[in-house]
Amino acid sequence: MPEPKSARQPLRQEVVDGIKTYILHNKLRPGDPLPAEPALCEALGASRSSVREAIRILSALDIVEVRHGHGTYVGRLSLSALVESLTFRGLLSPDDDFQVMSDLIDVRELFERGMADRLVEALDEGQIDRLQGFVDMMRTSSTEEGHGFIDADRSFHTLLVAPLGNNLIGQLSAAFWDVYVIVAPHLDVFTHEHGAATIANHQRIVDAVRAGDAAEFAAALTDHYEPVRRRIAEARARR
Repeated sequence: MPEPKSARQPLRQEVVDGIKTYILHNKLRPGDPLPAEPALCEALGASRSSVREAIRILSALDIVEVRHGHGTYVGRLSLSALVESLTFRGLLSPDDDFQVMSDLIDVRELFERGMADRLVEALDEGQIDRLQGFVDMMRTSSTEEGHGFIDADRSFHTLLVAPLGNNLIGQLSAAFWDVYVIVAPHLDVFTHEHGAATIANHQRIVDAVRAGDAAEFAAALTDHYEPVRRRIAEARARR
């Protein structure tokens, strides 16, 4: 007779927690192999079915990675689960989608403006030239169909926070951008008519960094995100 659902839930979580504890206790790093299934069952005192279910859960969270034919490894510990959750929420709920977008903009601006002094100091000439290159790409692709403009915009902001050397901020910034790119077209937020203003504000950001002007850098970011908030508000009003 199958175990009652109420009994399975604590057991499943116990095995999930056991695998995470094993990873931490043995100081495993992303890419390191986990024991084979029989050894893992013995180490955790759990059945194969419980271990397999726990591995599926942890795989969905990118805590472990199953390489078929090779075994199970510690995962990249990325924020892919967060991206999936936020994206689904933004696409699923008519009441929440615009709030998701507004929240994402707030967080992205918080990262960049909050680190204005450090970013202006940390970005070197080569990185500034690459930022300029992305602005130039936005100019050349602003009238074209496709994702050239969006890709350049995303690359710009990814590079902008890269010099901080903070992996969590880098992952969060990229994750929030990924959600934004997926959800925004469904809300009719992206329009080419705003391309010129977006390019101009990105150019201001580059110029401020090159001049070492943190105050102008922060002001340019504020001016960059304000039209995005306005377009979200306008799109919400049309619903």
